[in-house]
Amino acid sequence: MSSSATGGHRLNGRVAIVGASLAGLRAAEALRHKGFRGKLTLIGDESYEPYDRPPLSKQVLTGYALAGQTALPRLRPLDAEWRLGAAAVGLDPTRQRVHLADGHEVGFDRLLIATGVRARPWANQAEAALDGVCVLRTRDHAARLRQYLAAKPQRVLIIGAGFIGCEIASACRELGLPVTVVDRGGAPLENALGGAIGAWAATLQRQHGVDLRCGVTVTELAGDGSGRLRRAHLSDGTVLDIDVAVAALGSIRNTEWLHDSGLAADSAWGVTCDTHCRVFDLNGVVTEHIFAAGDVARFPHPRYDFEFLAVEHWSNAVTQAEVAAHNIICAPSRRRPHLAVPTFWSAQFGTNIKSVGVARFADEVVITQGSVDEHRFIAAYGRRGRLVAAVTVNQGMWLEFFERLIADSAPFPPPAPGFDQPAGVRPIPAGFRNPGVPPHEPGAIGYAPSERRAVFAPPGKYRNEFREIPPRRCQVNTQ
Repeated sequence: MSSSATGGHRLNGRVAIVGASLAGLRAAEALRHKGFRGKLTLIGDESYEPYDRPPLSKQVLTGYALAGQTALPRLRPLDAEWRLGAAAVGLDPTRQRVHLADGHEVGFDRLLIATGVRARPWANQAEAALDGVCVLRTRDHAARLRQYLAAKPQRVLIIGAGFIGCEIASACRELGLPVTVVDRGGAPLENALGGAIGAWAATLQRQHGVDLRCGVTVTELAGDGSGRLRRAHLSDGTVLDIDVAVAALGSIRNTEWLHDSGLAADSAWGVTCDTHCRVFDLNGVVTEHIFAAGDVARFPHPRYDFEFLAVEHWSNAVTQAEVAAHNIICAPSRRRPHLAVPTFWSAQFGTNIKSVGVARFADEVVITQGSVDEHRFIAAYGRRGRLVAAVTVNQGMWLEFFERLIADSAPFPPPAPGFDQPAGVRPIPAGFRNPGVPPHEPGAIGYAPSERRAVFAPPGKYRNEFREIPPRRCQVNTQ
């Protein structure tokens, strides 16, 4: 690649990447591949080099792989400085410095924010500290939960029936462990795939021996005198004897270190950026030297009415990181947008679930092929007569077909690609609940007349001076 195509000066200098996981690693590799010769620094709060997270809820829990065997493959040499085990705690965009927890600073000319998300913990801190209460996001989390499961607990309680919770339940049943799944919604995967397909997921779980309880919440986790988890109290009055409880309650975006930076970043909706991956400041002005990618990024997608999406998918982390790396070093006139249609996959209860697009954007769904009862089908999702997503169950070979249709803004319902089309099936409501209020109050973004600029404020601050503007959110919260 010629220096004129990339902007020759951009092939040198200093690039810092905060977040040493999938997006950070792939962005670093893309930078070197595209000719960046300058200083490259990767900063991560964990002491481990980048590892793959999907196996943690699958192969690691069932014992097919150890948590320490999940390292991501290196695609090319990086010649990078690794600052692992020292989290970023602050950012000074003016001085172009990242402040680390160990007291050091890392200077940069261009910065990529790829800090991802963390698991949302059980809200009661005393109960969360009981021996046997877990979350699952990191390598250490997986190793700890694997130890609990290997000890053959009398019953495992999973709080939350999203993809992570369902995959953990599947692993428990594969190990022959009794498991109860509790979710406040009407069906498993309802938040990701809608109530219509969620009803199928509920049947699948019960057929595999899961004690599934929907429309119910956990009111208390109780321990014995030694601090060991023993019981769970449910909102319907039920008391369960349990040894292990996993809080699978979604995620929190790692943005606290940015609160004094002047960037548009909050743990409820992530780091806001444009399709070039350039981060907005609080005034809605795009920065030219700070970029974002991966689970922490929130960006407008033209195929979804420019709705700001926060996509927690493995494939999105890779494609967005590659776009960000390209735009970091190329000339402004040669930047390209991140327009990839999100894809995702999950393996649970002997089924392979793959999706493309943003199902939560849909208002209707139709089974275009196969049989729901036989757990082999394709569900197409539409919004206002346009195809926006598709989910395949043990029919993954058709995913690329639907990806092309979505990219071409195909009409809904779409043509069925195979011969086994169910007779007389018509679109029905997709069954998504109103996302409602975020589970924790986001900070306020307001305008102070005396300052003539927008300011980020924690909840409760400047209530009289600032007019709070709630962010519009379309969050894809699956992996």
